[in-house]
Amino acid sequence: MKILNISEIPGRKYEVIGLVKGSVVQGVAKDIMSKWQSFVGGEMKSYTKMLNEARYAATKRMAEEAENLHADAIYGVAYTSTHIMPGAVEIVAYGTAVKFIGSANIS
Repeated sequence: MKILNISEIPGRKYEVIGLVKGSVVQGVAKDIMSKWQSFVGGEMKSYTKMLNEARYAATKRMAEEAENLHADAIYGVAYTSTHIMPGAVEIVAYGTAVKFIGSANIS
């Protein structure tokens, strides 16, 4: 599955299947070190790790949805996050699933 954030590949013909998405709701740890780090500044590495893992999971779920639709690629991929309640965020990955026309494949 090709996952791209460009809107199209020049010279390729494809059929648009439709919107695909994947989401993850992730609890935000409330540990003392993270609170201290937010107060004094600098990267909060535990949050960075948690958000990277959540983006990976959301991307995987989006790709699985596209595979279920027999797509060859997902174009225009983007991410968004939303604070849904105290201590929890939702990460959403979304894009346009497409099926290539013809025998050439991208690599």
